[in-house]
Amino acid sequence: MSNPDILQDRIEYRFSDPDKLTEALAHSSAAVQRGGRRFDNERLEYLGDAFLDAFVGLMLFRRLPKAPEGDLTRLRAQIVCEKNLAAVSRQIGLGDHLILGRGEERQGGRSKDSILADAVEALIGAVLTDGGYDAAEKLIERLFDKSVRDAAEGLLFTDHKSRLQETVHGIDGSLKIVYKVVGESGPDHDKTFRVLLVVGGKPLGEGRGKSKKEAEQEAARDALRKGIDNVF
Repeated sequence: MSNPDILQDRIEYRFSDPDKLTEALAHSSAAVQRGGRRFDNERLEYLGDAFLDAFVGLMLFRRLPKAPEGDLTRLRAQIVCEKNLAAVSRQIGLGDHLILGRGEERQGGRSKDSILADAVEALIGAVLTDGGYDAAEKLIERLFDKSVRDAAEGLLFTDHKSRLQETVHGIDGSLKIVYKVVGESGPDHDKTFRVLLVVGGKPLGEGRGKSKKEAEQEAARDALRKGIDNVF
């Protein structure tokens, strides 16, 4: 396994029992027998799935006090779906730390949505068993707050850059859209980029991400959330 400290720094949680983290990262293709049972992340995935579903439901319930049950159910399904779980997993670089069997490794398992989604659920389950309810809730809030906000505002799974371009061109097709990298931080293997979005010479949004593309999407999202109709 790669350096576990990197992952623990990213999720802002330190395991009291390092074996819990190892178990969360062990895909079934690399399973071994320990203590008379199969050692992989499937049991923790089961636990994390249930806890994530319940707590995301609570986050939506609190954020949208007037939303009917049907809307809350639909939004929760969007947030905990495989596509979004895999996206969250990629944001923390979870694929780099997975323990895979040789066959799964050769087949590109580190980038498969299904494996990444299961792993982030297992990670939540591991934090729950290692640190309790409060630790698991804080982890979910850190990892999924953006997803909850985006879902509540109809922005989840939106290509923010495309949407921004359509919005800007609808106002004035001559306006120039520029994404500028204005900062980089962190070591080479774990860089964070800061991007400024400038439209028609005016700074409208800022974003951060582990890649320039991710930071650009966040900058566009920031501008859309603020609203640009009144700027021009």
